[in-house]
Amino acid sequence: MAATAASSLQMAAVRPCISTSCRGIKAGVALVSSNSKEASWAKLTSVRHISSVQHFQRSFTSSAVKFDKFVTRAVSASSDSKPVSGLPIDLKGKRAFIAGVADDNGYGWAIAKSLAAAGAEILVGTWVPALNIFETSLRRGKFDESRVLPDGSLMEITKVYPLDAVFDNPDDVPEDIKANKRYAGSSNWTVQEVVESVKQDFGSIDILVHSLANGPEVSKPLLETSRKGYLAALSASSYSYISLLKHFLPIINPGGSSISLTYIASERIIPGYGGGMSSAKAALESDTRVLAFEAGRKHRIRVNTISAGPLRSRAAKAIGFIDTIIEYSLANAPLQKELSADEVGNAAAFLASPLASAITGAVIYVDNGLNAMGVGVDSPAFKDLDIPTDKQ
Repeated sequence: MAATAASSLQMAAVRPCISTSCRGIKAGVALVSSNSKEASWAKLTSVRHISSVQHFQRSFTSSAVKFDKFVTRAVSASSDSKPVSGLPIDLKGKRAFIAGVADDNGYGWAIAKSLAAAGAEILVGTWVPALNIFETSLRRGKFDESRVLPDGSLMEITKVYPLDAVFDNPDDVPEDIKANKRYAGSSNWTVQEVVESVKQDFGSIDILVHSLANGPEVSKPLLETSRKGYLAALSASSYSYISLLKHFLPIINPGGSSISLTYIASERIIPGYGGGMSSAKAALESDTRVLAFEAGRKHRIRVNTISAGPLRSRAAKAIGFIDTIIEYSLANAPLQKELSADEVGNAAAFLASPLASAITGAVIYVDNGLNAMGVGVDSPAFKDLDIPTDKQ
């Protein structure tokens, strides 16, 4: 089973995939509030002091996207001749590897954009069976609309690596996967091999992002989940992070940052989020604290996880209740607005930056405050209470 990307609920459809959801390949972050998205990018733009009319704004054609060793840098820097005030999120000269990007429709993609907007160079790991369509869509410009950064330029991905984070090394790969036609033509896609390739191509990275999750039995209640399904969820959704960090750690520069994505089901009951996925997220959060200690003491690397709220994505839609979860959040969260993927991306950029230099081992909630609620205020039990609502 292959690992899937974390999405709105950081879960996967029945079909596995290492993307930010195995989502449909379509331009734009799907079905997020345009006002929220524009406001989110506006904040990042203002803190970076980026002008949409700067002289380095340039045109792009799909043919400019390369997937060999030719390096193109993500451009998003303000003019050095202008004074910078405030507290800019500055990742110029940093290199990020985001595991779990196979389309432009989820948190992995949004995190890549925010890191690029702050000046980082972007490398991504894409689930092997999704690799061809992802690269083809990039070359043909299908993602151009959603690649636009605050300065008007397009996010550039320096290199795309095939990756299946369920397998640590070639010896772990079973014969049926080796013979699977969806893996034909790809090589060096286990965790160990990908890290070796990145080291050979670039030497080191500064930021590692884990945007992967998969639960083949996620639609089953926990009491009906098989041992195989349960262990598969933990393997793809939590141990994959340990493996990635373990292998990348020797080439992450001191002072670097590692970030994963979790979900409130790790600590609260979310009916319908089954198959061991809640257990996997709980494990991921526990591992974040332990890894923060070990990676911090040994390598001065910070390790944090973002507990993101619901987002409409293909993986979440495949579960069948994402609209219900979003409606619940709108009715009950302190901030009554739909969450934008960019808001999670911007939080990741902050955590990866020197501004978060003392933050490690933390679960950072980016969910409009829903995690703080003890009850659902839309319950009929509270119908007689005068509960304030956002009427804007």
